[in-house]
Amino acid sequence: MDKLKRFIDCYIETETCNLRCDYCYITQQRKFNNKVVKFDRPILEIRKALSKERLGGTCLINLCAGGETLISRDIIDVVEELLKEGHYIMIVTNGTLTKRFREIAKFEQELLNRLFFKFSFHYLELKRLDKLNDFFENVKKMRDAGASFTIEITPSDELIPYIKEIKKVCLEEVGALCHITIARDDRTKNIDVLSKYKFDKYVEIWKEFESPLFNFKSSIYQEQRNEYCYAGDWSLYLNLSNGTLRQCYGGYIIDNIYNNINKPLKFHAIGHHCALPYCYNGHAFLTLGTIPELDTPTYNEMRDRTCVNGEHWVRPQMKEIMSQKLADNNEQYSKSKKEKINRQRVIVNLTSNKTKIIGKLKKIIK
Repeated sequence: MDKLKRFIDCYIETETCNLRCDYCYITQQRKFNNKVVKFDRPILEIRKALSKERLGGTCLINLCAGGETLISRDIIDVVEELLKEGHYIMIVTNGTLTKRFREIAKFEQELLNRLFFKFSFHYLELKRLDKLNDFFENVKKMRDAGASFTIEITPSDELIPYIKEIKKVCLEEVGALCHITIARDDRTKNIDVLSKYKFDKYVEIWKEFESPLFNFKSSIYQEQRNEYCYAGDWSLYLNLSNGTLRQCYGGYIIDNIYNNINKPLKFHAIGHHCALPYCYNGHAFLTLGTIPELDTPTYNEMRDRTCVNGEHWVRPQMKEIMSQKLADNNEQYSKSKKEKINRQRVIVNLTSNKTKIIGKLKKIIK
């Protein structure tokens, strides 16, 4: 059995999409710019930068673009090489680009066994564009090829009248209800739920899908983490285009994977200094165990469904990796090391704040 060493969330710089969903955070922030990522370095160099040797072992790597991840043809080659390296790869996609799925279906079976798709189910857009059938055909194509998958819907207020319809089509097409995430408003300071309803009512409306993903995300909503977090060591946030490696979404840059490619990477845990109002993607980071003392379900429980015929969305090999905790294969820090890292973080925070204040003063003086 492969042992999970690290979880890496990779941002892909594609910022365009063939759908236009009102609840999309890129749409909210008006970031669509028709940019399609094209890597300016050889794909084999990207693989070497993320080698198992350099990362300390087998990693679970998530690929998610600002728009549709699979619009860029380069992503197919990146995925194949990272799978050949021995990692487990997850792709976030809207499931509409049939040509890409045909290419992926030609991968060797050993690679497909370590591939997972998070199919974002944009129901109203798929209906508007008459792509609902394409979506489910592509899901089935990947399922039949041996890859694992999940189907996840962003529960927007506009979808409420269609709940029964959505449940019916999911059961008919894939044998189980889709999972439910939480629509978030990234324009707000506290990253509030994107809904006209109070959060309790929002939960009441959408809980009928009985989604463990939704249940867990609801339980940690706007709950700031104060425990010692190993993000920055056991998990990382990577911009795959420029190589910038951060501790987490609100963390500091700790390295660049394309600099000194033959040398080890630097890892530096966040510790007690999380900068986010809450861990909005804790369904991944927390369930994989970046905070070991926190009792959570497994990541597999966030993604899998049991179909009416007894089959599972997540295949056995992928289930093994998704059911592990990062603490199983990483050494927890001593008390003195934790204190040292916390002190370093305080110094970095003070330095950063001082720089920001000086910058603001210069603008005022001008």
